[in-house]
Amino acid sequence: MFFFYQILTVILYPFLIILIFSRKILGKEDVNRFKEKIFFQKKEVFLGKLIWFHVASIGEINSIIPIVKYLLKNNKNLKILITSITLSSGKIFEDEFTNEKNIIHKYFPVDVTYLVKDFIKKWNPILAVFVDSEIWPNCIFELKKENIPIVLLNARITNKTCKRWLLLKIFAKKIFSSFNICIASSINSRNNLKLLGANNIKYYGNLKYINNPKKIEKLEKSLIDSFKNRRVWLAASTHREEEEFCCNVHKIIKNKYSNILTIIAPRHIDRVEEIMIKINKLNLRGQIIIENEFIKKDTDIILINSFGSLNKYYDYCKNVFIGKSLNKELILEGGQNPIEAARFGCKIYHGPYVYNFAEIYEFLKTENISKEISNIEELSSKIISNIDDQSKIHDLKLKKIDAFGKNIFDNTVQKLEEFI
Repeated sequence: MFFFYQILTVILYPFLIILIFSRKILGKEDVNRFKEKIFFQKKEVFLGKLIWFHVASIGEINSIIPIVKYLLKNNKNLKILITSITLSSGKIFEDEFTNEKNIIHKYFPVDVTYLVKDFIKKWNPILAVFVDSEIWPNCIFELKKENIPIVLLNARITNKTCKRWLLLKIFAKKIFSSFNICIASSINSRNNLKLLGANNIKYYGNLKYINNPKKIEKLEKSLIDSFKNRRVWLAASTHREEEEFCCNVHKIIKNKYSNILTIIAPRHIDRVEEIMIKINKLNLRGQIIIENEFIKKDTDIILINSFGSLNKYYDYCKNVFIGKSLNKELILEGGQNPIEAARFGCKIYHGPYVYNFAEIYEFLKTENISKEISNIEELSSKIISNIDDQSKIHDLKLKKIDAFGKNIFDNTVQKLEEFI
């Protein structure tokens, strides 16, 4: 099976080149660095022991930042390479590590044998760490050939993913047994890793519990001034159809509070124009903002059109709906990470489909931090009941989250340091 996979990736390579060039034209790739994904690169001078972390996008890179910072601080001769796939993840790296000399970011090459083989030889890591569900067979087998230890960190193997891999059971066992250790993100993922033939499996908890302390950015004065005399709530990380749901919630709340203002931060900001069309069709007044803008008095809905700004809104709004949780079609892959909102003391509402973060939501539910809603009337009622209460959830609950995260952090770092 592996032979056929190798042949398939070689056949697809020219089409992948066309795809990446097309994405560059559409603004979905780094204009200056997109070639890192599809062509051989010059060898860079980056001396010292090197650990390679590979992530997919924003969520995964955010989850490893505290670990990476710790390793750099406590291992003076250590260098770190982070590869990722998305443009947005590259921007997160720039924000976090601009002044750090011992770390570098590259875009992950497409999983074609001769590209990944060249990449591994040039960087020669002492350890390769794949985060979440990033499984690239050619790369994994080349690392194994070179006797480089491989870790699957915060492994997320859903039931749906597991069933697909089990259709190719021998191939799956060959891949998952190649990892020296798999650190699962949930009990469910741990069980699925066993089914797929992984050998050394550990479970400490989801890395997303780990706190990444940094200066809390405040909303711009122009926005705070605009919010005066308005009742404000936030819908975060929304997906298609959820924006319309939230607009209808807004309409119901407006019947009671004429000064209601709904903030929508879509998960994918390239959809803001599409969302604005829906807002207009619902006879509501929308406004797209980036930063330092004043909100018009008759605005009903504001759309956030920038990366990395959610925490400012979590800090201001204490009633938050978290998206990717209402669409039944996503029953096996629904949910967005609610930990950051909880850490800012927000009261969290979500739909019934939160499979990807089921254990986290169960923990927050136990602590009375999050509540499940299933329809427009339920969410409207919750917002109306709590809209005048902008107090944070109890600090003791926040300390419990941080303590849980600290335990996960300590166990994970200890395991990684065994390979250094």
